[in-house]
Amino acid sequence: MTEQGVRWTAEQVLALAPDEASRKAGVKLGGAGPWSQTGDSASGSVWGLCKGSGSTPYRTVVDLAGPAYKCSCPSRKFPCKHALGLLLLWAAEGLGEPGEAPDWASQWLTERAEKAARPAAGSTKPADEEAARRRAERRASRVGAGVTELEQRLADLLRGGLAGQEQTGYAAWEETAARMVDAQAPGLAARVRELGTIPSCGPGWPARMLEEAALLHLLDRAWLGVAGLPEPLAATVRTRVGLASSAEGEAVRDRWLVLAQYDSVSPDGRLTTRRIWLRGLGSGRPALVLDFGPPGRPPGLALPVGLVLEAEARFRPGSAGLRADLGERFAPAAPCAQAPSGVSTGAALEAYGAALCEDPWLESWPVVLGPVIPIPGELGWQLADAEGTSALPVPLAGAGKGFRSGLWQLAALSGGGPVTVFGEVGHRGFTPLTAWQLDSGEPVALV
Repeated sequence: MTEQGVRWTAEQVLALAPDEASRKAGVKLGGAGPWSQTGDSASGSVWGLCKGSGSTPYRTVVDLAGPAYKCSCPSRKFPCKHALGLLLLWAAEGLGEPGEAPDWASQWLTERAEKAARPAAGSTKPADEEAARRRAERRASRVGAGVTELEQRLADLLRGGLAGQEQTGYAAWEETAARMVDAQAPGLAARVRELGTIPSCGPGWPARMLEEAALLHLLDRAWLGVAGLPEPLAATVRTRVGLASSAEGEAVRDRWLVLAQYDSVSPDGRLTTRRIWLRGLGSGRPALVLDFGPPGRPPGLALPVGLVLEAEARFRPGSAGLRADLGERFAPAAPCAQAPSGVSTGAALEAYGAALCEDPWLESWPVVLGPVIPIPGELGWQLADAEGTSALPVPLAGAGKGFRSGLWQLAALSGGGPVTVFGEVGHRGFTPLTAWQLDSGEPVALV
């Protein structure tokens, strides 16, 4: 058992699987049959030997505080099926009384602890501030030239009207995006590509294209006048344009509840982005942790919904106070015993409005609603306050098979009664990601 005295659930273990094949293979290894010399420690690690096709069993060890995995099998997946099977066995039956790890497991755990305590490489090397300043000026000049060119492109769009965009096609916008990449403004390039996908994407596309063009114009004008902006807003503009923000922001130590985790794939299929939403149980502060996976491989960081980890989160400037990097962890992750507290639909919309003052390009804001009831409406499903307040219901946003599946999960979980729901609220409505019944602390992932 962990220091908190509880083990993970099977659902939380399986949420770590990099793909469906690993999930199925891990389930087959989740019984005691293939395992020997299993054990766990009070400090939060589990280990065991798994019989394979060869004469030598695979050595598997998991650091629960990461979680991080080490296995002698040749698999390139993290976690591999052996790590998943070991965690499922631990979750279901436990591995006996906590004890000392064998040498092969202890060596890896010790190396991880030493690496975490080691100062970052190059931290004592003085920076060439003058050279860095010159590089920043050269990049700012390139970005400025790209912004001026993009402004001309938007002016041409409005002068010619939107009606011809269906015939123009995506190629012209892809060329403009490539110009923004050359100008070292990847944030602008991404927004241009999104703008180019809007024509012919469904009813009402001209209004959506005009809206996106207006936001892009606002970002261009903000960059051209960034020197006169307050520093928090200037940092937001730099981040939105695509300049890397410093990770040296405010550090907050807290017990962080994992509210949601989901992946999205870039249009070209080459990059998988994993979004992990956290909430500080002490501070109440939301945090967004991002991780990325190269082609053919999932992101390495996986935090199952419903776990609580005590860790330091360092927030990045220019991200509406949301983007954070996880630092040192002080205890193994363990399930939370109760659902998070929620707010009314009116309070959720006010929170999003306040966030827009800091970041006008913010598409959504994380919020826990509750107690609310999902109800059907003329224009689609909505979430209404169960307390009967005067606030209007919040429409549910989203489309596609995944959303429909999550919607029916939410409706079934509610059964017409109140639930607590975490999701992202924005100008297109509320996207539900996780839900809890009022009398249960067990989360149900909706994505």
